[in-house]
Parts: sequence; structure tokens; C-alpha cells
Amino acid sequence: MTDLITGPGTGADDATSSDAPTAVLPPSDGSQPVEWAPAEPAPKKRRLGLWIGIGVGVLLLAAAGASTVLIAPGTTIAGVSVGGMTPGMAAESVSGQLASTQIELTGAEDGTTIKGADLGVSVDATALAEQAFADRPMWNLTTWMGDPVPAKITLNQDAADRVLRAAVPISYTEPTDATVVFDPAAAKYTTTAAAAGTGISVDALTKAFSTAAAKGETTFAFSADSTEVGAQITDDQAAATATQLNEMLSKIGFYVGDERTVPVTPAVAATWLDVAPVDGELKITADQTAIQTMVDTLPDLVNRDIVNATNIVDSAGTVLKALTPGVEGRVLGDTSGVASDFASHLADGDAAFALPVTATPFESTSLFRRVEVDLSEQRTYLYENEKLVKSWAVSTGRSGTPTHTGRFRVYAQLRTQDMRGSNADGSKYVTENVPYITYFNGDEALHGTYWHSNFGQPMSHGCVNMTTDSAHFVWQWATKGTEVWVHD
Repeated sequence: MTDLITGPGTGADDATSSDAPTAVLPPSDGSQPVEWAPAEPAPKKRRLGLWIGIGVGVLLLAAAGASTVLIAPGTTIAGVSVGGMTPGMAAESVSGQLASTQIELTGAEDGTTIKGADLGVSVDATALAEQAFADRPMWNLTTWMGDPVPAKITLNQDAADRVLRAAVPISYTEPTDATVVFDPAAAKYTTTAAAAGTGISVDALTKAFSTAAAKGETTFAFSADSTEVGAQITDDQAAATATQLNEMLSKIGFYVGDERTVPVTPAVAATWLDVAPVDGELKITADQTAIQTMVDTLPDLVNRDIVNATNIVDSAGTVLKALTPGVEGRVLGDTSGVASDFASHLADGDAAFALPVTATPFESTSLFRRVEVDLSEQRTYLYENEKLVKSWAVSTGRSGTPTHTGRFRVYAQLRTQDMRGSNADGSKYVTENVPYITYFNGDEALHGTYWHSNFGQPMSHGCVNMTTDSAHFVWQWATKGTEVWVHD
């Protein structure tokens, strides 16, 4: 046999050539088959691309999954880059960088270095990281390379102050707070002025820290030279507290209704009250034990019996005068919690304490009093609730100077007076030291008479002459507004 067909897969170096099957090929002229020509092998499946595709797919799925739990690239919180991090990783990174940030003190203590952790630096890193992820997830390409996330950085006031004082003691002198004190001589609260000190401002350091952090700086310089430090309790605070306390002194006490039944003197109140600075403010507190000492005396000062009222009235029932003012009865209730409650009220600025009291109202008795002058009888009658009380012979005006009839009211009463007037013939007269005068109609009055005793006959210039004793009785018995009826 000649002319073996060669080609791919037929060479001696082909590992498959010796084993390749042969097929009968027709001759070129179509008369004789040609043997030993290897048959075309069946194509083998190639799987490399598939495996590469699966790997890329897994990577893409992993990347897609990661994009749902990571923060977008380019995101910074407090100057710390947190892009590509989970919220938890971001929070730790922010907190860690702030804690390790170094502050180089210059000036008074040049070269001294402190760390953020020493100052108690803090920021709500967890909330900021979670918010950053919520607003800027990695899968949202529009949020990549966004603006820095603002963060409020704080320093622990006490820790920072303690560290700075230890590092730079030369920069500190203590300020003096304004105070409020009770002045016994003036019986009121007065103030003493505040005085500034020196120190290093924690607020200024906090601001510098925040500025450096926003820039991504992990080291920054801060001046340790002293600045003026104001007192925590200022003059204005002290003045306002003194004003409040003095207003309390003006009304402090135990009340029944609107009545300050048991007042408390300023000197005693000052032993109850204390004023002290608390967290930069003046706070008022009260001593419950001291208050209890007065509470124990309250029953004797509050409890009282009923006093019924007695009033002089006119015919319409209008009260003209209270002969006996009515007083309601009252009994103090349970006082076991009064001292504690009053102490709380005083701390809140309330100095008027309402006592638990059971009150019993009083009753009123009305006395309708009136005077009657009978010209024809030359007598005066006194009636109370239409019952005759007293009656006397009197001397009213003569014919030339008569006593006028009518219904009148007492409008004035005098203990004594010089009386002047005109006689029927026009001559003038003066009667000195006329006693117990009760005016009811112009210059006409009931009054005592010491210059005659001819009672029962007209003798006057228009007044109603009476004995001094009877006039005294009328002067005490009647009052302004008492009705007087003069008739024939």
C-alpha cells in the first residue's frame, strides 16, 4: 500500500495514532478501496470554559451579596474612611481612630502628648455607621464618593479637665462662684460676686478635636496656655435665685384658703432653706426635719371654735354693722406628710402651703334696729326686730324751730361737738361740748342735754334733746344707716 493520508492525528508523535480506527476509503478512480486511513475521531467536550464561568459567576454573586451589607466607597465618618465596611466594622474603626488620635500640647507644656481616649472622646459611631449604610449602601452607585457624614464629637468634661490639670497645672487657677446668703439684719437674701479663674477650655479643645477629625487628621496641636475661665455660678444666676428666695419669704407660711394662717418669719425660713450649686446651677433645698418642728405646733394655731355672727341690718336686710364678726370653726387634718410635702414645694419655689383643714361655717343673726320719734308724745322709741328696747321722754323743736317729720337715716355720729345756730328771733347761739350726737337730718340730731331737764316739752332748735345717759345709749346702739322715723 502506498500514499498514506496524513493530517492532524496521523503523525507518529500523535498519542492517538496507533490506536486510531481505520476506515475504508474509496480509490480516486472509484475502483479500489484504500485501507489504513484513520477515521476522524469523535470531538471531545471541553469543560474549561464552563469551570471559568462558574468561578466568575460565584465571584459576581459574592460581590453582589457583599454590596448589600457594605457601605458605599468614598464614605467618611468623622474623617474616617468607612467605604467597603460593614456598619459594625465602620463603628469600630471610627471609635478606634478617635480614641488613638494624639493631641500635642503647645505653649505652657510644649511637647506633652495626650490621646483622645484619655479625654473620654466619644461619638455615636454605631448610629452613624448604621445611618451611613442606610443612606449609602454599596449597591447604590449614586451614593459612591458622597459628602462626609457629619459627626458630633464630645469629650468627657470631668475626664478631660482632670487630664489637662495633671498635664498643665500651671495653667489653672480656680474661679469663685457667686453665692446667695441670708442677711439676718436685712431679713432677706443677698449675693456675693463671682470671680473668674484661669484654665484650659474643654469646649475649645472639643472644637479643635472635631475640626482635626473632620480633616482625617490623627494628630493635631492644641495650645495649653491658660485662658480666662468664668465661674459656673454667675452673678446673674445668683441674683435671680436671691430674687426668687425673697419672693418666697414674702409669702412663706401655712395657708387655709387664701389666709396665711401661720406665717413663717424670714429668720425661721432661712433655717429651713439651703442654696447650693448643683451641675452649674443653684438649687434650693429644704430641711424636712426643721419644718416638722413647726408642723408639730400647727393644731394649736389652726384649730378654733365657731363664732356665730351678729349684724345690725336695715329694713331691707342690708348689713349696716357687724356687732360680732362670724368666725368659721376649723379642725386641722392629718399632718403626717406635711413637712415632706412642704420641703418639696419649697424646692420648687412654692412657699404657700395649703393645710388639710375641715371647716364648719358659722351662722348669722340679723338685728333690724330703728329709731322712732313721736312729736306729739315727745318720746323716742328704740326697736330691735320690731320689739321695743327703750323709750324716753325727749324735747324736740319749738314752734319757731320745729323738728321736721319724715323718714331718715343716721349719717354721722360724734362723741362731742360745739353746736352753733340761730334762735327764732335771728340771734345766734353757741352750745359747747354737746355730748353723744347722732345726726339723722341735716343739722337735726339726737343728743345729750345738760342745760335743761324739761323733757317731755318742746325745748330745742330742731334737735331731739335727751338725757346724757339716754343719748349715750342711742349713740352706741344705733349706727350709720339706722332708720329714724319722725312723725306727729
